[in-house]
Amino acid sequence: MSHFASVARVPGDPILGLIDAYRADSNPAKLDLGVGVYKDAQGLTPIPRAVKLAEQRLVDSETTKTYIGGHGAPEFGEQLLRLVLGADSALLRDELAGATQAPGGTGALRLAGEFIARNLPGRGIWLSDPTWPIHETLFATCGLKVGHYPYVDASNQLQVEAMLAALAQVPVGDVVLLHACCHNPTGFDLSQADWRRVLEVVKARELLPLIDFAYQGFGAGLDEDAWAVRLFAAELPELLITSSCSKNFGLYRERTGALIVRAADSSQLADVRSQLAAIARNLWSTPPAHGAAVVATILGDSQLHALWAEEVEAMRLRIASLRSGLVAALQPHGLDERFAHIAAQRGMFSYTGLSAAQVQRLREEFSVYMVSSGRASVAGMAEQRLEYLAAAIARVCA
Repeated sequence: MSHFASVARVPGDPILGLIDAYRADSNPAKLDLGVGVYKDAQGLTPIPRAVKLAEQRLVDSETTKTYIGGHGAPEFGEQLLRLVLGADSALLRDELAGATQAPGGTGALRLAGEFIARNLPGRGIWLSDPTWPIHETLFATCGLKVGHYPYVDASNQLQVEAMLAALAQVPVGDVVLLHACCHNPTGFDLSQADWRRVLEVVKARELLPLIDFAYQGFGAGLDEDAWAVRLFAAELPELLITSSCSKNFGLYRERTGALIVRAADSSQLADVRSQLAAIARNLWSTPPAHGAAVVATILGDSQLHALWAEEVEAMRLRIASLRSGLVAALQPHGLDERFAHIAAQRGMFSYTGLSAAQVQRLREEFSVYMVSSGRASVAGMAEQRLEYLAAAIARVCA
């Protein structure tokens, strides 16, 4: 008898699958624009200096490897709340917000999904079209009914009016997932005026926002990127926020993130957090400690905090420069206007507007790897390779 004979093989993750294909490619001119990690001019994903200094401090001072508890390290939660909501936030003073540590932003999303499924039965969750593919499968795995609202259309244009019209028809009380900044996969962000209009619809429909905040500091700046999050937290009595430290701290493999809850009062917050701890116990028991300790060390030290903020700003500016640089490199090919949106988008990703067939040609003819949807990881580009990339795009667009 074979216990596993009936187990079917499922396709691998399309994005992670690009890693293997890229590694197997012997072309020295190859470019990896698929996987969403920041890369420097040498094509490496560096460890920020602030992180290395914090890690050395931890090596010298750490005295135990014991568990850190269901909600994670308290000092990590306290510092992350200040980073996301603002150091002077009244919500922290009045104990209306709390953080539950999770294995990365993905773990925080799963924790939120399980909480909604178990404690808010019958609520659907609404995602932007398009959105990060894991949003789709993760919430479906939690047993939630997944719906969609328009965001970017087939012509690669942000559709604010269609988005607002769709949200106005969402069943009262449902959950709506919003990208705080650096929308994944499109790179198109809402303006502050757009956010205020979304907030009014959320209030009118009594929706529960779940704000995915994975790229703080990569859009317009650390505080600027938190603008919509802080607006919603100030004007709504209840809110869920998932925060990730993977990108802005470079802690990809340390799996460091949190689910932040904003509640109407401290008693309600304690109730919700008790449920989150119980759910987490059956998911991962307690979260990993190292990345959280690094973040807490950096944010709790004024010099390390300042150094880290400078490094995040340098990454942000480099990505913005790559965007404008690619558009400039496309100008001699007469394609700068067609792809002008790349410079206007923000964050690590760009919905280029390239078709699946064009993406396939880029891979086969030029060893340029990106997701079939045309989403490119701008952070994977290199200044010295922009002309090569522009020429390749021109060839497949001819």
